[in-house]
Amino acid sequence: MQRVVFYNEKHDFENYLCTLLLHKSIRRTGFAVRAFNIEVATLQDQISDMKIGEMRFKFWESSLTEIYKNKIPKHPVLIELYTATKTQKLSIIYLKRLISSRENYMLNSSLKTIEDLETYAENSVSPVYYLFLEAMGIKDMKVDHAVSHLGKCQGIINIIRGIPYNTKSGRISIPQDILLKYKVSYENIIRNSSEQNVRDAIYELASRANSHLMKAKSLEKEGNKRIKSVCLPFVPLHLYLEKLRLADFNVFDKKLQERNNLLPMKLLWRKMVG
Repeated sequence: MQRVVFYNEKHDFENYLCTLLLHKSIRRTGFAVRAFNIEVATLQDQISDMKIGEMRFKFWESSLTEIYKNKIPKHPVLIELYTATKTQKLSIIYLKRLISSRENYMLNSSLKTIEDLETYAENSVSPVYYLFLEAMGIKDMKVDHAVSHLGKCQGIINIIRGIPYNTKSGRISIPQDILLKYKVSYENIIRNSSEQNVRDAIYELASRANSHLMKAKSLEKEGNKRIKSVCLPFVPLHLYLEKLRLADFNVFDKKLQERNNLLPMKLLWRKMVG
């Protein structure tokens, strides 16, 4: 368990803090699901050969099948996930969706439209929150819609935040329709341009993310009070969008990569008073 918690802290600090503040009944499950998601999310960055990448994704998919056949795996993350599936009812379909979304993204490498980006965000992030709700035994359509929008917001922001890193490996993750709309060339992105057209493209992505965040917040207020801790990522997502606005949507601004030392206090405050 400690190893998985440390793994979360090292690779996904903001979500690690949010998971620490989950309701104690699902906290361990939260760390297991988050760690599993980190494993499949970082696969693409670890390989250069597509065939090897496909084999690694197949490993995680077959390991899930083994878990649901009550076969205990040897990998520390999978051991925790196995424990989670024994203590709470978790649908394998959501876990498999986390794998397939990343594998499809690796194979296709580019997003044609902003709607494609939203679909990718929904499939690569929202299942984490659906699994949290399952672990809490919550079945509520409004709540499902709230965490769906939360996942879309987080997925879009993940893409925005990843732009400075992905360009180093030659990957351009901004949807093609946005690039065409603002006449942004691959060269603009690769040389970390802060020209107005690039900032306009980032502004449109950030606006879409903010729209999903606002929808998620309004739905959360109408939904089950027990989901407050599940929706704590509202805080870092809002803070990032605000920092991006203050940077005039220059996604390459170094300040955007600095850790917010006040985040733990802000998260605790939101959990306590909303």
